[in-house]
Amino acid sequence: MITSIPVFIGLTLVLFGGCAFMTGQALAVTWRPYRQVIPYTMMLGCADRFLGFALFEGELLSLSGWLLDSAVLCVIGLLAWRLTQVRRMADQYPWLYIRTGWLTLRRL
Repeated sequence: MITSIPVFIGLTLVLFGGCAFMTGQALAVTWRPYRQVIPYTMMLGCADRFLGFALFEGELLSLSGWLLDSAVLCVIGLLAWRLTQVRRMADQYPWLYIRTGWLTLRRL
């Protein structure tokens, strides 16, 4: 499934997790729907599998490994999308919304 835990942490969580976070932010800043995060993070999951294969002799065509990597990246991307969307809504429309937490808004 995955090459090793340090490779998963370094490659998937740190390197591609940062990419997924920036992807989620970019989509939220341009007011794109959250559904667009999913195909982008699936493509990042493909790149993650390839780099794991090329650099660390991992298995390239592992469906379970790709699904795990893509699911982790999707969660990171969706979290970044929501964080950015809440921040922007509260900053741009202070007469309509107030932040009640990191991921939540309340309408005034």
